Amino acid sequence: MHNAVIAAAEGARNPLLPETYDIVWSALAFLIILIAFWKVFLPKMQTMLDARAEAIEGNIAKADEAQAKAEAALQEYTAQLAGARQEAGEIRDVARADAAKIVAKAKEDATTEQTRIAQAAQAQIEAERQSAAVSLRKEVGTLAIDLASGVVGESLSDDQKASALVDRFLADLEASEKAAK
Repeated sequence: MHNAVIAAAEGARNPLLPETYDIVWSALAFLIILIAFWKVFLPKMQTMLDARAEAIEGNIAKADEAQAKAEAALQEYTAQLAGARQEAGEIRDVARADAAKIVAKAKEDATTEQTRIAQAAQAQIEAERQSAAVSLRKEVGTLAIDLASGVVGESLSDDQKASALVDRFLADLEASEKAAK
């Protein structure tokens, strides 16, 4: 039996290997499909992948640009905020200085007005004192002449003599007051 298997194996083909025509037609179909993939499908797929990669890279670039703009805007906002705070501080300082000037001016005006009112009151008091002194002199003079007329028994109707007598009497009275002080 062994000889029969060896004899059959020498003239027979290997059952694991296909026939030659199957290998040729399979290789030809494989080459056609390979060329089709290589020339048609692979470039389209490569173009699609390149477009997708560019889109992704573009989106990444846009995101980076947007982030850079956002950071720049944040820095600008921070700078503007700091500037606004500084300007607000300067405005407060100016307002305080203006308020201090206004208060000082008001105090100065009040002091000036107080001085003016005091001087006006003093002048009015002096004018009223002089008016009262003149009125008092006149009354004292009239009373003194009436008393003197009653004591002497005759009328002192000469106004010049009477006013000179009253003035001398009042001058003597003032001199005695000053000497008493």
